[in-house]
Formats: sequence, C-alpha cells, structure tokens
Amino acid sequence: MKPPVLRLTAATVLALLTLVGAPSAALEAQQPGATFKSGTGAIVSLFSTVMDADKRLVPDLQQDDFEVFDNDKPQPLVVFDNSIRPITVTVLLDTSGSMTTNLERLRDACEQFLIRLLPKDKGQVGAFNDRVQIAGDFTSNRDLLVKQVHELDYGNGTKLYDAIAVGLDNLKSAEGRRVIVVFTDGEDTTSRAHFGTVLDRARTDGVMVYAIGFESEYMGDAGHLVRSKPDGGLAKIAEETGGGYFELKKSADLGPTFSRVANELHSQYVLGFEAKQLDGKVHKLTVKVKKPGMTARARRSYVADPASMR
Repeated sequence: MKPPVLRLTAATVLALLTLVGAPSAALEAQQPGATFKSGTGAIVSLFSTVMDADKRLVPDLQQDDFEVFDNDKPQPLVVFDNSIRPITVTVLLDTSGSMTTNLERLRDACEQFLIRLLPKDKGQVGAFNDRVQIAGDFTSNRDLLVKQVHELDYGNGTKLYDAIAVGLDNLKSAEGRRVIVVFTDGEDTTSRAHFGTVLDRARTDGVMVYAIGFESEYMGDAGHLVRSKPDGGLAKIAEETGGGYFELKKSADLGPTFSRVANELHSQYVLGFEAKQLDGKVHKLTVKVKKPGMTARARRSYVADPASMR
C-alpha cells in the first residue's frame, strides 16, 4: 500500500501542527532544506526541477512519476505538491571592473528576473566587487527592486564567496523557500569566506543557489585583451543545492537566462519522505523520473542531524 500523500494546504498544515506539536512545522515544511518531526522520524522535503529531452520544463507530473533515494535506498513519498510556491530570493551581481562594458545589459537582464516575481514572492538585490553591497530589505515591490538594481555600484575585485555568505546570513530568518541567484564573470579574488564553508552552509540551511557564469572580454593592465572565466565553484554549489548553473559567452543571452531562472523557480515540485535514520551525517539524495527522456534536478544531500530537528 502506498503511503498517503501530504498536500501542503492550510488544512494539512494545521493538522500537522496538531499531530506533531511543532509551532514551526508550517514554516519548515515550505523550505527546500526543511525537516520536521513525524511519529518515528523526520520528513525531509526537497524541490525538484524536471526537464524533457529538449530541455523544456515539465510541470504536470504526478507522484508516481518520481523516485527518491536516500543513500541509494528508495524512499516512499509522503509529500508531493506541484503548485506554484512563493520564494524569498537574494540576487547578487558581479559589478567588478571586468564587467564595465556589460553592466547595463546585466542590469537589464536582472530586471527580466525581477519583473517575473509573483505577488507573494520577496526579493532583495545586491552587488559585489571589492565589497558587498545590499540595496535594501526583502520586499515584494518589484518596481523598487528594479530601481535598486540600476543603482548598484561598481568597483574592483570579486568578493564572490563573501557575497554568497552575506546572502545566506540575510536569508537565515526569511520565511518560505529561500533562494540565492548569483552572477559572476570571474573567479573569487578577495573573499574571506571559503568555497567549502559556503557550500556547507547552503547545504545545512537548505538554501537553493542558482548561478550564472559569464565569459567576458576586457582590457588588461598590459593593454592586452583578456577573457574572463567564471569561478569553478559556482557549478558545484548550484548542483549540490538543487539550483541550476548556466555558463554564457554572449551578453545577449543574459536576459533569456535570467528569465529562465524565474520560470524554473515557479515550476518546481516539492517532494518529501520520512527519514528515520537521524545519524547526524550528510546523506546523499537522488531524484529520478520514471518517464523516458526526462531528468530531475534537486539538491544532492541533506544533514540528518537530530539536533536541528524541532
């Protein structure tokens, strides 16, 4: 017999609160890294993006189309929902010197993402170069966000991982699904935060990271044309947290890519299973789609830490 499907409606959340006695279960159940206690273990939820063979989004699958594995062991799904869910997102843009000739196009591309935020979404924009600048608090006012992104300052250096660390700090107490969208055209140069630390934090906090890398051309100090290369850690963070990674060579592709990220974030499935082995270790996660030609993208691990269960 298949386990009952948990629909995350208001009525279901109320029932869960009654059963488990957890005041924060409703909030936690909405986050991609969330866990909450059940009778014998904890429900681990994750968000999944499904693409067909032509790289098109597939938004109409059912529970039986998915398989989820915890450390390679199949898990019955007890949570399934494919409705559009609100996001809280921090957008971080590289405005270092190598981006000088493409800054306006980058700001216009980011605008394409911001105008696609839904009324219940909340956003925040920031920039990084030799410092990290956050324009303001989270807001659902898209006009304000667009205005702020066109006012972001520029500088030298690339504090990529410091910027992601600030994004994680800001999202720590945010409600709902938490997402970072980060853009850069180069490698980290001056951050105090390290790749491994940022990756571990994103994994533990359950923050989904989308990353856009861009190969830009600029004039170097010796007067030679230099072609930048995006930081290699970006793809790893995106893969581990279930976000997407896009590497571009043409500035004309910036707008469509930012738009695609917005569409993906509003076309994802939430899946959940009961994790009974709370051993405090990092567990490998795998999501598969049974239908031929379709692939699922989701976070690749979670921390089965009983101390973090509320």
